[in-house]
Parts: sequence; structure tokens; C-alpha cells
Amino acid sequence: MRITAVTCVKNEGPFLLEWIAFHRLIGVTDFLFYSNDCTDATDRLLDALARAGIVRHLPNPARGRNYQMEALKHAARQEIVSAADWVWVADVDEFLNIHAGDHTIPALIAACGNPQAISVHFQFFANDGVETFEDRPVIEQFTRSHNPDLWCGETAIEVKSLVRRDFPLHYYGAHRPFFRQGLPPRRRPAWTDGSGRAVPHRFLVAANPRRIRRFPAKGARDFATLNHYALRSLESYLVKNDRGDVNRENRAFDDTYWRERNDPAWQDLSIRRYLPALSEGIAALKALPGVGALHDEAVRLHRARAEALLGQPDYRRMREQLRAADPLPPQEAALIAELGLVT
Repeated sequence: MRITAVTCVKNEGPFLLEWIAFHRLIGVTDFLFYSNDCTDATDRLLDALARAGIVRHLPNPARGRNYQMEALKHAARQEIVSAADWVWVADVDEFLNIHAGDHTIPALIAACGNPQAISVHFQFFANDGVETFEDRPVIEQFTRSHNPDLWCGETAIEVKSLVRRDFPLHYYGAHRPFFRQGLPPRRRPAWTDGSGRAVPHRFLVAANPRRIRRFPAKGARDFATLNHYALRSLESYLVKNDRGDVNRENRAFDDTYWRERNDPAWQDLSIRRYLPALSEGIAALKALPGVGALHDEAVRLHRARAEALLGQPDYRRMREQLRAADPLPPQEAALIAELGLVT
């Protein structure tokens, strides 16, 4: 089975080898990476991996700021995608944690009855007080998340999707594929959640623009969940903010994104089942020509960037604000205040 993962990256150098090694473990056979404006050796590391035949690396084709959608449009025309049996669109901080069978994508597909698409719900993993970046697997360091059935007061949680070759594709979205409007019901795809149940009809046909990438998560994680490590360490989160917003001077920092994803109410260690084989996979990648040295350079540059940012007053204030942030998600804190309860 040929499974292609498609992703876009910018300054993700220290995290690439873990993500690639992990996805090789779960059955991904091909990787298509798009990169743009990298300053931390991400692009050079991908080039070394490409020379070794591990990935395909292309510059992001976007001419404006819509990097992901332009890349996905371009990817759909590439043989590495069009000839794949399945396509998986995900980011480098997302790990498909498969509970079925031998914990691989083929096992998930079989458990779900071999549909034409499978949408798996996010589970957002908290920072949980980890301040310092460490060069070791993210899936080992961060173990706490929100209640898997409820996030920020919402029962509907976002998904990412595996797509089979014969899906009646109009275009790939970052979270789900879309089929053409007006497609007759008999030609609509067989599409399940992570428990092998049919996705809700309104999600299937994208009836509600506000819900096109989410639906209720309760009961939808029997065979898989999508661990999302959006925060990682506090140092790495500062670097992530710098990557997305390089001119923050004299602007207030909104900590909503952090607070919404830093809910440590639930502990989930299940993904650690992959760790022994993952360590071997990372070591094998580092042994490829030039790869280990470029990984080490990316780690050094990541640490140096974090240190440089903390030399700026705005980023020191940001760090202190995040350290002091209410551990409750904003919606939960608001409800407690409305009810007059004390935490």
C-alpha cells in the first residue's frame, strides 16, 4: 500500500526526524514536503533527506500568504500524490496515534472498513509546565491533554483526514477533502470517523461553513486519535510565535491560543507504545549522509533563536504572561465566573 504524507514547513528543523520516523513506523511510504523562508536549516535538512530518497522536497509555490492551500493545490498534481493509494495531509506537530491492530495506517483502514476517507479528531496536548526545549521525542515529553470528548466547552472538535485514491476529489483542504457541489448522493464517498462510523451528513456535504472541519468527538476515537502538540516547550512556543509574526513590537500579545491548548486535565500515555521503534528510526535517519549534522545544526539554531528572542523585552513579557496564564481554557474560566464558583 502506497501512502503519501503531504506537509508544509517553516523553521521546524529540530522536529523533522521524529515526525518522519514516526510516520514511517505507521506505514507512510512517501513524503512530500513544501518549505518556505527557513532560517534554521529545515530546508537543507530536507534536501539531505531527499538526496537519500527519504522525502521529496519542493519550495512552496505560494505567491501570497496562502501557503498551505497553494501547496495542496500544487501537490494534487504531483505523481507522488496522484499515484498514492492514500494521502495524509498533516502538520509536523501532529501524530496519528492508532489504537487498532498493529497500530499502523493499514490497520486503521481495515478497522474502519476500507472507506474512501477517514477523519480523525484532534487531541490537543498541553505544555504542562515544560519550559526548556529538549532534543528528544515530543511524543515522550508531553502527556496531558483536555478531555478527549470536550475541548474549550465544545463537543465538536477539528479533524484531519486520510483520503483514498478513488475519493471523488474536487480539492484537498488542510483538514478534509472536498467533493464537487451537486454530486449525486449515490456517488458521495464512504467516509468514516476514527471509530469506523459514518461521519455526520452535514459534515460530509460541508453544509455549515463554520463546521466544515469539525464534528462531535464523543465515541469517535476507538481506532485512532490525532495527537496535536501545538505548544511543545515554552521556548519552542516563543520561536513558533516569532516564525509567524516577526514584528511584534508595541503590540499586545493574545494568549488565547495558548490557553485553549494548555488544558492538562487528562493524561494519555498510549502513544508511547511507539517509542522504542521510534528511537531506532530516528537513529537510522541521523546515520544518513549529512543528516545527523544538519539535525544538530537545526537544534543549535532553534536554541539560539529562543535565547535571542528572550533578549527582547516584548518576548520576555510574553514568556511571563504565558507562565502566569490561567490554566483553565478561557471558555471554562468564563463559565466558572458566570456561575460564581471558586477554583
